[in-house]
Amino acid sequence: MTGKELQNLHENISSDCTSCSRSILKKAAAPLLALVMALSATSCSQNSEQKEVAATDQGGMDAIECIMTRSSIRSWSDKKVPRDTIEIILKAAMAAPTAANCQPWAFVVLDSDEARQALAEAIEPPKAAGDKDDNRPARPNMVAQAPVTIVVCGNRDKFLAGNGAGFWVEDTSAATENLLLAAHALGLGAVWCGVYPMQDRVDNVTKALDLPKNLIPMCYVPMGYPDVEPNIKDKWQESNIIWK
Repeated sequence: MTGKELQNLHENISSDCTSCSRSILKKAAAPLLALVMALSATSCSQNSEQKEVAATDQGGMDAIECIMTRSSIRSWSDKKVPRDTIEIILKAAMAAPTAANCQPWAFVVLDSDEARQALAEAIEPPKAAGDKDDNRPARPNMVAQAPVTIVVCGNRDKFLAGNGAGFWVEDTSAATENLLLAAHALGLGAVWCGVYPMQDRVDNVTKALDLPKNLIPMCYVPMGYPDVEPNIKDKWQESNIIWK
């Protein structure tokens, strides 16, 4: 056999060995690759489940569900509302839209018996006439019963200048709705009780809570852990919509 024939034979053997090695490696690597992919999928699934559990643990719920199932709650257990829960609710309130980002609000948190009793004695609005669903106690008793009440105020020092000054009502109203929804999402029940623009209520609340002159009480929101079943109302009426 000539030298060239020997060289060709060596190259063919080397090529066959390389091809064989690659085939063996592929066969060996296939189960390993499948195992890695399975572990990765399991890890992703576990991470997703953990995130869902974490969201549930924090009391979160779907935004639309929260809006559609919120209702006014007027009776609560005596379970105390933790301060960190109240702070989350206040953060949600302060995330509300506000004209020119002036944020013309202040929140007075009444978590002492003395403060709530002072507010309870300052306001005694009548129940709505003919309200079949109105089985609530008199509001002073309701305020005194609630573990915490938040008074939402407008802050004159932050009002827009000129004709825009009145936007504080819209801004604090948006903040109040955020507050109600956050409370509901965290398992609490609450009710919006109006103060402004009824001047006698404004004066009574201001005096009872010794509010500074720059604050105008817009409403107050008693809240706590409900001891009654919510009365969820379907308020959808297509007749309220005008398409153009």
